[in-house]
Amino acid sequence: MMKGQLCELLVCPACHGELSWRVNERNGDHIEEGEARCAGCGAAYPVREGIGVFLTPDLPRHDLWEGAESGLVAYLREHPGVERALLKTPLEELSPADRFFRALLLEERGEFAGARQAEEAALVGLYTPEYRSCWRRQVEYVLGRLSPVEGPVIDLASGRGYLAEELAQKLESHIVLTDFSPRVLRRNRRYFEFLGLPGRVSLIACDARRMPFRAGAVVTMTTNLGLANIQEPGELVGELRRVIAGEFLAICHFFPEDDAQNAEVIRKFGLEAFLFGDSTRERFSRAGFRVELVNVCRSQALPTPHGELIQGAGIDALPVAETELTWCTLVAR
Repeated sequence: MMKGQLCELLVCPACHGELSWRVNERNGDHIEEGEARCAGCGAAYPVREGIGVFLTPDLPRHDLWEGAESGLVAYLREHPGVERALLKTPLEELSPADRFFRALLLEERGEFAGARQAEEAALVGLYTPEYRSCWRRQVEYVLGRLSPVEGPVIDLASGRGYLAEELAQKLESHIVLTDFSPRVLRRNRRYFEFLGLPGRVSLIACDARRMPFRAGAVVTMTTNLGLANIQEPGELVGELRRVIAGEFLAICHFFPEDDAQNAEVIRKFGLEAFLFGDSTRERFSRAGFRVELVNVCRSQALPTPHGELIQGAGIDALPVAETELTWCTLVAR
């Protein structure tokens, strides 16, 4: 599921050297199996199962997708009674968190129709109506802004691909999902095949702090709440400035800086760079972007409930206390 035409946009993420390509298997105009090798430093980057893997070994990473999903499978293997209850209990009788865990389990089994139903039911209970409405408002803004775009759209830190799904369904552009987790990208491949959209997307495993794109090669980039999920961001915004020649649209929500309970946890885990509005705007301006925060709205946010069948298991680490989030789309040019 990596479109062959993307090769001309790609360089070695380690040294920005030119890549030579060996393609072993194609599916139409997508590369299924192959390898890119850097002419400068000799690093090799495989394409496996249609996913281009452009990860450098020198950056620390903690793959939460790998840990959470494999941990769930291991837990249920050890507790078959919980697994049976998770699958057999009527959906409306499950707690919101357990509905989400059912969705993950069904995805592992390739049962995406049931998984989608369970996840949609979970989101209603996990997030307030205002929270979901503000997110929807940002998605509609991004879709409207990108409707005339013709070239590929690079989606940064795609995770489970919520925004990328909307883009692939409603835009003409080719959508490139990126994430440093090959596991979540493999899930996304299966999911987009279920949706009948495999030809509309490409999948690239890369670290946002060291991307495999040429300088100025990206005309349009998006992200859905992805900035705050990039660990130890360092010079992330400088890397964005290197590769983006056009526009970056980032769906964001910001916490109040005077919200002592949540701010303490945010700072404890080093997440303040992109969870507060002023620091986010400052980082982008300092890197040379012209930045606006547009389409602003506000929502109540509550701590997401924990599981009941899988006792104590949670979905989101934040917020830890009720708060009001400021939502917007950050537009950086």
